[in-house]
Order: sequence, then structure tokens, then C-alpha cells
Amino acid sequence: MIKVEHLVKTYGNLRAVDDISFEVGEGETMVLLGTSGCGKTTTLKMLNRLITPDSGSISINNKNILDGPAELLRRGIGYVLQNNGLFPHYTVAENIAVVPDLLKWDKEKTEKRINELLDKLHLSKDYLSAYPSELSGGQQQRIGLARGLVADPPVLLMDEPFGALDNVTRSKIHGEFKALDELKRKTIIMVTHDVQEAFELADRIALMDKGRIVQIGSPAELLFNPVNDFVSSFLHEQRLQLEFKSIKLTDVWEQLTDTGKKINPSLLSADAGIWEALENFKFYPRETINIINQHNKEVKSVTFDQLMSAFSHYKNLQQHE
Repeated sequence: MIKVEHLVKTYGNLRAVDDISFEVGEGETMVLLGTSGCGKTTTLKMLNRLITPDSGSISINNKNILDGPAELLRRGIGYVLQNNGLFPHYTVAENIAVVPDLLKWDKEKTEKRINELLDKLHLSKDYLSAYPSELSGGQQQRIGLARGLVADPPVLLMDEPFGALDNVTRSKIHGEFKALDELKRKTIIMVTHDVQEAFELADRIALMDKGRIVQIGSPAELLFNPVNDFVSSFLHEQRLQLEFKSIKLTDVWEQLTDTGKKINPSLLSADAGIWEALENFKFYPRETINIINQHNKEVKSVTFDQLMSAFSHYKNLQQHE
């Protein structure tokens, strides 16, 4: 869906983006991760022509982004900003309707789409006549997301979209983000400096430093097969929690022992991560959780100790490969 080749952007003597190339498949979420000044936001802004590269090319759906007016390109790309980017003098309804108005949608179509998104984002229709200043940070960010999604663009660019939120609100929105069916059909490129956020939301991560991409891969690939010391050290402080988030129950399925005690009727999908499984334990004696493998419909009931044993075994296998 998105192909970037040999992209360069300089400011004076500074190479903000230094000859980077990558591809993002249709329906994939790619996260550009790195510290401030590594070039990730500059890269993102070149994708919708907010910044013009010095050299290199960008194509979306096999079409060079320079082959047409910039405003038409941007109408086909959702864009979500860190501080939501809402117009303070517009109501919520007017903010969300900005792109539909540019596309000359009729009023009924616009209202139907806005109401549909509010339902999906768990926002009351009572907010439609409110102004951004009357909303909480989490509500403002949901409205910003609704505005980015309203025209149903195939591509969504997100620049530190949850960076201004407190940890509790951010965690809740992460859960909503992963569950939102609207986003499962999108090709998404997200910028963040938050390692946990990247590991939680990305299919693949492009770790950047000094304008270059150091490594591209799945969260597990960055953890267990780092290309150099920079990647290892970048992830070192949060390594255990990152392992819990990047290793899926399907990865450890063969190492999981079934107790046969399916007392708890609830089922957790094996496509979930170890972290999510841990959150399902209430930690009382002899407790088990049930996990269903959607691929073969097998159900296993496991204890906390069995899950940790399978996790440790999987880690050992990865480190010796």
C-alpha cells in the first residue's frame, strides 16, 4: 500500500531523514519509533506532502504522491495529531465534518457517518454541540480519531496520537484502538517515542536513530534478533514487559500443559499476548484460565505457573536460535 524509497530531507547541515526506504502492506500497522529528533515525524509529514523531500520517492497504492494536487492526496489520508488538532471555535460535529464538507457530502450522509463513529468510539451524541475545551483529553483524542476516520480513508497517519494523555486514559484508548473494526481495514503509520505503545499496537516497528532506520521487524524480532547494540540498549530497560506484550499465546501453545479443569466458563483467544493472559488471573489458589486456539478449536486450561513455565521455555528457545 505504501512504498518509500531513498527518502532524504535536510535542514542546513542536518540530515533529518537520511536515505530511508520501507514498505507497508495493506491493512498493516507500522510504527516509526525513536527518540526526539530521530526523523520519524519528518518522515510521516512527507507521506502526505506537509513536508517536501529533497530526494527519493513515495507511492501510495502504486501511485506517486506527487502525481496530483496535494489537497486531493490529503483528503484520501486520515491524519491524527498528538494534541488532537481540533479547531477550538468549531463544535465537535463541525470538527468531524471538516473533510466531508470539503468532499461536498450531503448533510444526511455526514450526520449518519458521524453518529456511526461516535457509537464505535463510545461517545455520547450529546457531545456533538460541545466545543473541544468542554471535553476531557481522552474525549478530545477520540474526536480527533473520528475526524481522521470520517471519510473512511484507506491510509491513516498518526503523529504521537496518545502522547498528551495520562497513563490510565492512554491504556484504555489503546484497548479501544485494537478492538475498533474501522482500524482493522486501514493501513496505518504511527509515530511514537513510547516503546510500550509501539509494542502494543504495531504489526512491525521501524526503529530510527539520527535520520536512519536501524531495524525494521515485528516486536518479537527486535527483541530476540536485534541487529546491533543500539537496538538492544534501546529496549533493555523495559525488556521483560515488552516480552510479555510481544509473545503470543499461540507462540507458547505447544509448551502449555492442559490441567483439564475448565471451571471458569470464559475463554481467552490464543491470539492474545502473554500480558493480556496475565491480566485475566485473579491470583487465588489453584486458579486456571481457559485459552482457545482459534485455528484448531482446542481449549486448554492453564495455571499461572504453567503459563510462566511455557513463557520461559519459549524465551530460552529464542535466545539459542
